[in-house]
Amino acid sequence: MLDLSYLGITNTGTVFHNISTPALYEEAIRRREAMLSHLGPLVVRTGQYTGRSADDKFIVREPSSEDRIWWGKHNRPIEESAFDRLLVRLGAYLQGRDLFVQDVYAGADPDYRVKVRVITEHAWHSLFARNLLLQELDLDVVAQFAPDVHVIQAPDFHAIPEIDGTRSEAFILVHFARRLIIIGGTSYAGEIKKSVFTFMNFLLPPKGVLSMHASANQGPEGDTAIFFGLSGTGKTTLSADPDRALIGDDEHGWSDNGVFNFEGGCYAKVIRLSRTAEPEIYETTRRFGTVLENVAMDTRTRRLDLDDAVLTENTRAAYPISHLPNIVRGGQGGHPRSVVLLTADAFGVLPPLARLTPDQAMYWFVSGYTAKVAGTERGVTEPSATFSPLFGAPFMPLHPTEYAELFGERVRRHGSAVWLVNTGWSGGPYGVGERMSIAWSRAAVRAALDGSLDGAAFDDDPVFGFAIPRSCPGLPDEVLQPRRTWSDPAAYDVAAADLARRFAENFAQYADVASQAVRDAGPRVP
Repeated sequence: MLDLSYLGITNTGTVFHNISTPALYEEAIRRREAMLSHLGPLVVRTGQYTGRSADDKFIVREPSSEDRIWWGKHNRPIEESAFDRLLVRLGAYLQGRDLFVQDVYAGADPDYRVKVRVITEHAWHSLFARNLLLQELDLDVVAQFAPDVHVIQAPDFHAIPEIDGTRSEAFILVHFARRLIIIGGTSYAGEIKKSVFTFMNFLLPPKGVLSMHASANQGPEGDTAIFFGLSGTGKTTLSADPDRALIGDDEHGWSDNGVFNFEGGCYAKVIRLSRTAEPEIYETTRRFGTVLENVAMDTRTRRLDLDDAVLTENTRAAYPISHLPNIVRGGQGGHPRSVVLLTADAFGVLPPLARLTPDQAMYWFVSGYTAKVAGTERGVTEPSATFSPLFGAPFMPLHPTEYAELFGERVRRHGSAVWLVNTGWSGGPYGVGERMSIAWSRAAVRAALDGSLDGAAFDDDPVFGFAIPRSCPGLPDEVLQPRRTWSDPAAYDVAAADLARRFAENFAQYADVASQAVRDAGPRVP
């Protein structure tokens, strides 16, 4: 049996080490952690935490990394003594309990691969780790596995804030020096993958690798495209194009070798998933090996209801990327010919497609703009602008400029075309206008990637400065110019000016470190 005493985990029950997917199914069902649904997916519930608990994530303040961390809203400090106390209590809690261990990789490129050992108290979380990270199939290599990073996840162990220095009973603590992550109090499996992602975002930039919260795919001619976007912008949907092979749907690195996936699976939102509009992802909800989080199911017939949001809007499917029909098996691609920045503009101001200069690309990359709408978060009753630097600030432990400089250098060196695609609203703001259809967004992305717009006529937007094509295959001409879709053009002007001001106010925090060219690439505030 695997000895975990080097982590302070002793006197355990059975340690299930690298057991297979069918075996994890058996353990999860036998322990009543999950139910088997029609056609084979495993259905689980995560309790009160149905999404990431961003306010409960902390980074240990310690000498080797303290001066490098971007402390603030997204990277909250916790003292090393508090980490040690919680780790000792966690070790005591795990005594006598059965554990599940998966030895997996983060990073498809062998030059930058990180060995990760994930230790969980539930079988279904072990299956999640097996699905989402990269498996080693050579048993001789597995036998010699020496982890670089450890994740210990115990959702039924709760912190005591008054003793442990946490915000609540849930915690995600990252110790960079010890290369150790401990998670407790929450069953939401996404914390496992995002904590590993945080670690990659700390380790890779000093090696000259841009780590990205982005999906990537590859065209028939081998051309690679990257898609940046926050939750709800369509990153997973638009990168899973039947005419292009998927490299990965969420986390990638861009090195001198090209683009590579950090993961071996996908973690897709499936609420109201359309069998017609998203057939590839839909079929994964009908496959053995998929883990479905908080998806409604008729317990008598075991059939799913993907439209039911009674538990959460954030229903998820975690499946190996091999469940999709068209993928890049090695998880690696060349340097991207195209970079797509996705936004869901709820103010109805931005066009469905625009081309950015390299300086504009830097500005929008650092800004990381999208918008939240009513119903997506508690307390959100009207559209609100959201700026998340690098389209993934909660997972970026270093200062945004470290990633932005790598992004700008990569784009310029490889001549990547950068496009802005708005999957949000047209004809007015949320509540007045209509959401861009998936068909329109796919048409915009397809035209940007396949060369349809090479040599096309463009017009510069008077406020935002980007170049908007006068026509685009698959898109009505009038939709390309947002002002023309509003019944009151003057109201559009007011909304555009307001959004421009929001950009300027947000970017002010980076003005002292950004070049003059990048500062000048922002919207022109009237």
